[in-house]
Amino acid sequence: MNLFVRSVAFATTALAASAGAGTTAWAGMGQPSDWQIGLQGAATPVMESIHSFNTFLLVIISAIVLFVTVLLAIVVVRFNEKANPVPSKTTHNTAIEVAWTVVPVMILLAIAIPSFRLLNLELHTPEPDMTVKVTGHQWYWSYEYPDNGGFSFDSLMIAEKDLKPGQPRLLAVDNEVIVPVNKTVRVYVTSADVIHSFAVPSFGVKIDAIPGRLNESWFKATKEGVYYGQCSELCGRDHAFMPLAVRVVSQQDFDAWVGQAKQKFSEAPVPATGQMADASAR
Repeated sequence: MNLFVRSVAFATTALAASAGAGTTAWAGMGQPSDWQIGLQGAATPVMESIHSFNTFLLVIISAIVLFVTVLLAIVVVRFNEKANPVPSKTTHNTAIEVAWTVVPVMILLAIAIPSFRLLNLELHTPEPDMTVKVTGHQWYWSYEYPDNGGFSFDSLMIAEKDLKPGQPRLLAVDNEVIVPVNKTVRVYVTSADVIHSFAVPSFGVKIDAIPGRLNESWFKATKEGVYYGQCSELCGRDHAFMPLAVRVVSQQDFDAWVGQAKQKFSEAPVPATGQMADASAR
């Protein structure tokens, strides 16, 4: 009983804190928020569809829970021993048996149709405007821009002591992925060692990086800003310390960055494996 009381108290405190936080109680755009509720804000058409599908499922689940609750209340009130001293001996009811077979099938069909549409949207890449190749390592990411000169760079988490104001802990990186707004970006994902997972919640993107295999995903960011993600596959000691950051900018700013990146990353020395491991450590 004490455990139950403590659990209720904790839940009440959490709800009160989230309610007092105002708009910050809702999930933010591009990164987690304190006391967040729900999915992160949608920055791509895919994530907008995920939001809609999630809301649709919540409506169905709520309706089912309400219906079952009403049935239980009716049973408790009408069919208890005091109100119904002579129990019914009904053993078969065709209408009820047809209903409890057909209705769940219809509900599953109602869920399946938008679900398949969403999967088709996620898995079929439209004609891309550009391509970014992503390679997972223990424990950092490498990015290559084959359509923009073929330059590549590594992206490592910024240590907490080196964070600048506004940079989120465990999410900020030294080299962000830069892409233009309102452009379809094809993402090729692979790994150089173990299985990783490239995931950006606000884009609705989550795809495994598997050694020896090239997986494909896509996104089309419709809002400028910085969007954070993390490796979402348990990949070893520093799994929690290989975030990724995608900065969405205007086409003009992207073109300017590409010119600078070609020079910067073509001249940058390639660090040794041991240096990479040290840099990615906490």
